[in-house]
Amino acid sequence: MRLARRFAIIGAVLAALALAACGSGKHPYDATAENNGYYVRTGSIYYQLQVSRELNPFSVEDHQYLTGLPGGTTTPGPNQLWYGVFLWARNYGKQPQTTAGNADFVITDTQGDQYHPVPLDSTVNQYAWTARTLAPLEAEPGHDTTASFGPTQGALLLFRLNTTVYDNRPLTLQIHVPGESQVSTISLDL
Repeated sequence: MRLARRFAIIGAVLAALALAACGSGKHPYDATAENNGYYVRTGSIYYQLQVSRELNPFSVEDHQYLTGLPGGTTTPGPNQLWYGVFLWARNYGKQPQTTAGNADFVITDTQGDQYHPVPLDSTVNQYAWTARTLAPLEAEPGHDTTASFGPTQGALLLFRLNTTVYDNRPLTLQIHVPGESQVSTISLDL
């Protein structure tokens, strides 16, 4: 009985130490991220993919992500789909820095096909990614915003993809920042 109790105590202590280590130290980052949870850096801005997935316009949750489309935007055809990339960014520098804008993001498939974000009206769509200048340690989406508290906890880049991307995976999100020679990439789920 005492031996079992000792093992239980040792197990509890080891579990507590393992949990205490979570979140300590620096987050992994590089110019290339394999997927969710890793950070990529462009200058002093760190980007993190929160989630990426196909969006269903008939879903209650997804319907809100598809508001603020430019006038005249048609629904995807039978060989197309809406795809959402939800990002988080933070300025870890000592000076204000501007995040990448819609024109600075590109999705590429293994055949070299490129897809650019559909610009969303951020006054209508509270999840829309917007380029903005971040003060040191400030984040996008901003604190206390709908996007920061939403299910994805990231700001939305909306893409219209051809369904051929299912055959041409993996997809890669490239982040091009004006004035920076380095292109950061994140591998996307689909």
